[in-house]
Amino acid sequence: MSKKKKTKPLELYYFIDPINPDCWSLEPVIKKLQIKFGEYFSLRYILTGNISTWNIPSNRHRELAAVWETAASRSGMSCDGALWLESPIHAPYKASVAVKAAEMQGQQAGIQFLRKIQEAVFIRKQDVTDIDVLVEIAKSIGLDIEEFKQDLSSAGAAKAFQCDLKISREMHAEFSPSIVFFNQNISDPGLKISGIYSYSVYKQIISEKLGFTPNEAPLPDIVSFLRKYGTVASTEISEVYDMKENEVTFQMNKIMKTGLVEKIPAKHCDFWKLCICLQSLAWLSA
Repeated sequence: MSKKKKTKPLELYYFIDPINPDCWSLEPVIKKLQIKFGEYFSLRYILTGNISTWNIPSNRHRELAAVWETAASRSGMSCDGALWLESPIHAPYKASVAVKAAEMQGQQAGIQFLRKIQEAVFIRKQDVTDIDVLVEIAKSIGLDIEEFKQDLSSAGAAKAFQCDLKISREMHAEFSPSIVFFNQNISDPGLKISGIYSYSVYKQIISEKLGFTPNEAPLPDIVSFLRKYGTVASTEISEVYDMKENEVTFQMNKIMKTGLVEKIPAKHCDFWKLCICLQSLAWLSA
């Protein structure tokens, strides 16, 4: 007999636009919250976006490139604004529809696909509304490709995205990123916080919604962290492990010499992932 899944005391609605650089900038903090307090909350991703950004005229491409570069400089998360000058995205909403198509193969598949969309656009400057790019992303996370293609062109994926947009409007969370915190007390209204804040701010809100200060879970070793999340930025490692940038570089270069990880250089920071030959192996069988 299978065990009944334990209900977590908090539910967080995370309103996210896959190609919004501020949402990308929040990734390090989201990971730290999941590791430290994941036993206390479930995270529900809701895709959102501003309709005014979905039909972007060419005369705004240089402006957007500058916005992306500023976001990268502020957060440390690689975000190459040259995309808007080299291969601009013409229909951003298609990326969100693709995430909903992936989600039809499981909630976790949708979350993985969302992250890979972000990596493709912010690191590799790919047009994530191009069908070939989307199919390659789907292959990289092991989706059923024929099913994904069918869902991508179906009314179901578009309708699922419209449902997310409806939730955004109902919660007045059209701005992304936004997080709405709910606890199990139905008379207690949700608490919405929009924009990017430090880990300590979200930690304080979690404590307030729980009614007590929760214990922080211990950190996994860095290689286990990579196994869980796949490709991670130096900035994400720095945030999660409270390490300075030079300390991250030193530690990751040391691990790289063992052959366990490989480095992916990017414009504003390096990214790291387990070597392909080790992906399917239990690390050191420990």
